[in-house]
Amino acid sequence: MKSTPKVIDSNILNRKSHFSFSQNPVEEEHLLLLFEAARFAPSSFNAQPWRYIYARKNDADYPKLLNLLAESNKVWASSAPILILSFAQVFDLKNNRANRFAFHDLGLSTANLLAQATSLGLATHPMGGYDVERAKEVFRIPEGFEPGAMIALGYPGDSSTLAEDLQKRNNAPRMRKELSETVFKGSWKAE
Repeated sequence: MKSTPKVIDSNILNRKSHFSFSQNPVEEEHLLLLFEAARFAPSSFNAQPWRYIYARKNDADYPKLLNLLAESNKVWASSAPILILSFAQVFDLKNNRANRFAFHDLGLSTANLLAQATSLGLATHPMGGYDVERAKEVFRIPEGFEPGAMIALGYPGDSSTLAEDLQKRNNAPRMRKELSETVFKGSWKAE
């Protein structure tokens, strides 16, 4: 199977993880569009197991999110005007049932959010480098929910303000494995 990137939707093709953010505020209507896009993701049994907590830089809760990050992420993510933490409902207490597709569905929801952000000219950077257990404590997350990714969000910034290693990463072309490495017809391909 050959890659055909020239026909992929530009919001998917052009999305990348940014390390620098402008201090221009993200409009409330843009933020609402992002969460609406996330809301319309498909989910197993229409469970819609995703939840998001966000804070703007001037909000009292912003430092709570920022301080969960690993130092290597905090260095650059602290410039993002908005931080978002995602969650998946992995167990439904009311129906006493696990949802083994919860993180899959959260990923679909987040992908919608990221594609919508790209369409609005916003920069995003999903991260796994944060303290998951502390996140549950700090935000008093109810039983049955697990944190997913943290997302830095804002308008793209000037990458020349970043440390040299982050500048290189920020300006590097977006690389992906070939389809032949990730898509197999009929059976698993040995590596």
